[in-house]
Amino acid sequence: MADSIFTKIIRGEVPSYKIYEDDKTFVFLTIEPTQPGQALVVPKKQVDQLWDLSEKDYQAVMATVKKVAQRLRQVLKVERVAVRVIGEEVPHAHVHLIPISSAEDFYHKAYVASQSELAEMAKRLAF
Repeated sequence: MADSIFTKIIRGEVPSYKIYEDDKTFVFLTIEPTQPGQALVVPKKQVDQLWDLSEKDYQAVMATVKKVAQRLRQVLKVERVAVRVIGEEVPHAHVHLIPISSAEDFYHKAYVASQSELAEMAKRLAF
């Protein structure tokens, strides 16, 4: 399997707005968020689908999902953080975390965030 864009981001070959990293996971802001602060949690090991991860890697991703979701709620002062697993865009398991205050927020059309918006948000959310 060819390296995914996420693998290239993790290795630093493609720039990103990282907000968290540990030995098993990497979290960065999506450049086309549904809501400001939308983050992607990815395992460092490239596996196409979330459900195909080893149990250890799956648990690591879910622990990071929880940690980052709590950070999004705290910093962005939203009531909820929605979770979306689609698995079609990139052949690398990933979980979208979307800060929302209402169900309507979840269904907004994605937009292209500016570099300055992403940089400021990454600074606010970084661990």
